[in-house]
Amino acid sequence: MKSLLSQDKPVERLVIFILGLLIMSLGIVLVITANLGSAPWDILNIGLHIQFGLTIGSWAIIVGFFILLIAAIFSKNLPPFGALLNMVLVGIFIDFFLLLPIMITPSALINRWMMFLIGLIIMGYGMGIYISAKFGAGPRDSLMIVLSEKFGGSIAKTRLFMEAIVLLIGWILGGPVSWGTIIYAILIGRIAGWSIPQCTKWTAYILNRNVRTGKNVQQQKMEREAK
Repeated sequence: MKSLLSQDKPVERLVIFILGLLIMSLGIVLVITANLGSAPWDILNIGLHIQFGLTIGSWAIIVGFFILLIAAIFSKNLPPFGALLNMVLVGIFIDFFLLLPIMITPSALINRWMMFLIGLIIMGYGMGIYISAKFGAGPRDSLMIVLSEKFGGSIAKTRLFMEAIVLLIGWILGGPVSWGTIIYAILIGRIAGWSIPQCTKWTAYILNRNVRTGKNVQQQKMEREAK
């Protein structure tokens, strides 16, 4: 995996990466606030919050740290910088959005479902944006890849096993498992399938446009100096 410094236009990629994490975190918080059931890892973080205190974002960071530690032990490599940054920023962004006064669970069921579905779409496109920056996999994806390579299972089966274990633990801890959890499982893959190719094209366009703009400015400067 390429490091940040070896990537073309690292500053622009870092900005896109952080923007994607910010948008994804907003989607996560909208889904949580709708209170119709969340994603397995968010259920775990909420369950830990219910049982042991601390904020949901803090638990996202703590759990992410242990995930990366396990991945590092199995792979015998240090965690990539992008995964560490992902872990910290997502936790911070989640707590930030949860503190906003507008993050209130709607009283009407239809409005809760609207909040849930909008959050799901925002989460999917935030995921697509941060992935399109090619800054490295997040903690869960890093562990998934390592376990798949270590034990020889497919990526899909490994991810399914991880999600099932996490969902069970989160449910035991009191995390919100409901119909929204099932809807999430059905839709998130489809949304990601739409968002990732689109966001990859947008990111490539932005980066290439910046390159062309930089070349045009340099060319104009050379022409002025030649006169």
